[in-house]
Amino acid sequence: MLTSKQRAYLRGLANGESAIMQIGKGGIAENLIKTISDALEARELIKLTVLENCMGTPKEVANELADATGADVVGVVGRKIILYRESVNNKRIELKL
Repeated sequence: MLTSKQRAYLRGLANGESAIMQIGKGGIAENLIKTISDALEARELIKLTVLENCMGTPKEVANELADATGADVVGVVGRKIILYRESVNNKRIELKL
């Protein structure tokens, strides 16, 4: 579980990043979960865009992806989702308590 300070720090890091993937009417499938999990392992912090034709709201999609990948939802801003999962093998971001 992330603290509010950690989430604020991660939101700041993600602010300058562009979304690496879009989630549309196809929703969340196994191959999408695998791709997002691989991206989290490589980068730890990712930003995604939920298109308007997606069946769920961005908050619902964020929670479903977080549960499926073992990630934490850093934030949902408009149609953008920010996810974080600490990588054991490829540590890139140091979070302070």
